[in-house]
Amino acid sequence: MDVLILRDPRESARKCSLFPLRGTAGIDLQSWRFDRRYAVGRRILLHPDGELLSSSDAGRGVLLLDCAWRRLPQMLASLDGEPLPRRLPRLVTAYPRRSKLFEDPSGGLSSVEALYAALAILGERPVQLLAHYRWREQFLAANPQLA
Repeated sequence: MDVLILRDPRESARKCSLFPLRGTAGIDLQSWRFDRRYAVGRRILLHPDGELLSSSDAGRGVLLLDCAWRRLPQMLASLDGEPLPRRLPRLVTAYPRRSKLFEDPSGGLSSVEALYAALAILGERPVQLLAHYRWREQFLAANPQLA
């Protein structure tokens, strides 16, 4: 597992589904800074406008940008390399999302759900990623193709 996660520090740490992954082997969780450049090489970038992620993408590192949609362009601009945009197939989230300002996308996942799904599609069985995820059982039951 070779995962780089850049996390916007403006996002609530209390609600972050990725914090329990700190210290996990193969996962580099960094706090993103607007004044820094990030060398990402040719990692798979989880992005809703990319090509469909498939097992043919196996063997590459994964890049996950954990931020609000409105911050995505700024985070993308801080990347050096050739990230390969890939999207996940339609999956069902178990995370009870609510926004007072915006309508959540119907196919959106929590960050840990998206990372788990991507690694499962790439042929890994990253069960430890969901070990501390409160909605683990509901997510796996709703998406049996990932189990």
